[in-house]
Amino acid sequence: MAGESSALTVLLNIPTAEAYARLIAERFPKVRAIVASDPERLVQYVGQADVLLAARFPVEVFDQARKLRWFQCINAGVDSMLPIRDKARHITVTNARGIHGDIIADFVMAGVTMLHWDFRRYLREQSERKWRPRYDVAPLADKTLGVLGLGSIGATIARRAKSAGMTVVGSKRDISVPVEGVDALFASDALEDLLPLCDFLVLAVPATVETVGLIGAAQLARMRRDAFLINIARGSVIVEAELIKALQTGTIAGAMLDVFKREPLPYDSPLWDMPNVIATPHVAGSPTNYTARVFSIFADNIERFQRGQALKNVVDLGRGY
Repeated sequence: MAGESSALTVLLNIPTAEAYARLIAERFPKVRAIVASDPERLVQYVGQADVLLAARFPVEVFDQARKLRWFQCINAGVDSMLPIRDKARHITVTNARGIHGDIIADFVMAGVTMLHWDFRRYLREQSERKWRPRYDVAPLADKTLGVLGLGSIGATIARRAKSAGMTVVGSKRDISVPVEGVDALFASDALEDLLPLCDFLVLAVPATVETVGLIGAAQLARMRRDAFLINIARGSVIVEAELIKALQTGTIAGAMLDVFKREPLPYDSPLWDMPNVIATPHVAGSPTNYTARVFSIFADNIERFQRGQALKNVVDLGRGY
């Protein structure tokens, strides 16, 4: 095969490294794949790597990665590189954009339904053998869902909500190009106009310097008191203490949170016990056959890399996505 050169060394710094090593050996027998799942092997071999495959960039060994020319992230977010992005301009960064949209949209729409019907209450009452019907539930088609961040994942969520008959509004950096399923687009600096429209607000923005603390007390106060917040982005996007206060005081009706400021969520966090919160352990973007899905992107890019062609899913480190 024209793309198979003996010169390429790939370092695999993930718990599932052995599985990727087997796939590389089958598809690219002349590519050297080094398993470095633990810190010791990472330090030992990072200086030999042309390519790094990992969930996060190990910034602690950046200065030793003298040969590194390409980082393939197995996730969509590459926020682990933010501390060194100005020093890493010589490294091509690619992500797994495109494999998470459908499963995260499933997760979001399940959350919308559970919050809308107050399934937490029904489950509590079931465990207590209490029969308390509720009959005054509006169809989701009467509701408005807002999506902050209309990249691959956010756009998929928007289409899924639209297919449920919902009105969909959203925000993105460039609003000159319409997004399928989105009824109204707002610039990223016009949140004060978007927030009051939403019955459900979904955070799907990338983790960048600009999105840290994007949603705090001022933004929550702009939301409806009967509105719900869903975060599948990063915990850093929300000022968590201010969200907790808003949930406790009824500033908003409730939230479903898959990501948090600290993970695992600390044992003493009040979010665990709030009756108006669904908390999940950062699972929304985990479809079946994850390794195979990532490898399909990675293998295509290995061939492109060896042929000197442009890679797919390149991340602009200046923007962070």
